Amino acid sequence: MKSRRKGRAIDGLLLLDKAQCITSNRALQQVKRLFEGAKAGHTGSLDPLATGMLPICFGEATKFCQYLLDADKHYDVVVALGATTTTGDLEGEVVTTSSVPSLTVADIETVLAQFRGHISQVPSMYSAIKYQGKPLYEYARQGIEIPREPREIIIHRLQLMAYDPTSAQLTLHVHCSKGTYIRTLAEDIGTALGVGAHVKVLRRTAVAEFQADQMIEFTELEAFKEQAGIRALDERLLSLKTAFKQWPTIDVSETLAFYLQRGEAVWIPKAPTTGLVGLIKNNTDFMGLGEIQSDGKIKPKRLVKTV
Repeated sequence: MKSRRKGRAIDGLLLLDKAQCITSNRALQQVKRLFEGAKAGHTGSLDPLATGMLPICFGEATKFCQYLLDADKHYDVVVALGATTTTGDLEGEVVTTSSVPSLTVADIETVLAQFRGHISQVPSMYSAIKYQGKPLYEYARQGIEIPREPREIIIHRLQLMAYDPTSAQLTLHVHCSKGTYIRTLAEDIGTALGVGAHVKVLRRTAVAEFQADQMIEFTELEAFKEQAGIRALDERLLSLKTAFKQWPTIDVSETLAFYLQRGEAVWIPKAPTTGLVGLIKNNTDFMGLGEIQSDGKIKPKRLVKTV
């Protein structure tokens, strides 16, 4: 007999502003305990060094975590030139050092241009990619190097925000596709400049359509709960309808909702011709996602339990 899951059955999305020096999983567990939620998951790890947006899905929202994992991300990153480290960031041991020549903004822009658009990137050994059931970083900590295949990624935007020649630091804004490793990008830029580099500061500012001003820190959540009780926390959750609005939405009648919930494809006038659509019953309740079929019908792709 299955044991009942402990905690409150809450649904929604929280845009946590993850603090530094904490793993994404630990941040998730802290938030889950604070909300007393029965089920929760995050959508894409941030390194302990990194801060910023960590979307946390509660309840039925966990069914759609993968779609946020696949979404574009935005980062602000400070890249320290003149040294490489074992991890590609400030937390690793220094491997090589070199003097940084006098660089102009034009020199830097010439190199950055090589990393815009569709590029190949070899994932870091300190990534969470799994090999034979274990993340690569576990092998790296044992001094074991695992061959990795290059991956195709897209750097939509790579903007030089500032360059400080005194400290030999670049401040960059990066808008990238899923699967992009900012540490690897920083290392590759350092290699192209001929001086080596590593990440000193990293902050994720946006995921998909969610923006920085929607984030909230854990300490703020604690204060809300202490002052106004646990229900005040729920007000900080984005509803399913609000959280997953990056797809075109289709209003679904009670009758069509019945057939969709049975797994049947339905035809809805004026629907898009391809791709995924958000299904909204009676223009109020988020049902989940549907996928447009070749015959124009909408087939349920991922639905919530009840609406």
